Amino acid sequence: MTETELAVADTDQGEVLIVTDAARATVLDIRSNEDDAESLGLRVEVTGAGGVDYTYDLSLEPIAEKAEDDHTHTKDGLTVIVPALSVSALTGATLDLPTNAAQGGLVIRNPNRPNPLGDMGQLELTGDAADKVRTLLAERINPALASHGGYAELVGVEGDRAFVTMGGGCQGCAMSAATLRDGISKAILEAIPEITEVIDTTEHDQGDNPYYT
Repeated sequence: MTETELAVADTDQGEVLIVTDAARATVLDIRSNEDDAESLGLRVEVTGAGGVDYTYDLSLEPIAEKAEDDHTHTKDGLTVIVPALSVSALTGATLDLPTNAAQGGLVIRNPNRPNPLGDMGQLELTGDAADKVRTLLAERINPALASHGGYAELVGVEGDRAFVTMGGGCQGCAMSAATLRDGISKAILEAIPEITEVIDTTEHDQGDNPYYT
């Protein structure tokens, strides 16, 4: 067993990013053109977010130079290296070829989505459920939406349901429904246990406001 193979065997930690056979064959074919090809692993890193999807960087890098906290997994001759900070965002994702063969390259099909509002951080919430929602909107959510000229506002609370609407630059925006569902709703449900459902009352299609019907 070579030094590189020994290092991989010692650190193989189970598969985070699933690589299809077709994608693996493509990567190995590309790698075969490199010097000392077998010493190189495929490094896959989450570099940020573009809309409701993550953005990625894929590169061939020496396995021996990986960081101590990088996650590695080797299968059928290919070692995949995932930086520690990218593990949670890539867990369960699949590296594959595009459905359209003419497109070329590789695609990552990822069930995980970034929080469009960014890191909510810690915030002390007091008062009843409505007060807590208003504080969360004012202190954490609206500052993130302000860069897009939008805002979120509490319409009301009924039992364990919070009714929220979006306005300004968010109203009529194709991304606003996803932002409320994937960002605002998640933030409210995680921060305020009294609320178990968030209802979007924004008139995305200029329909009736469900809170008042």
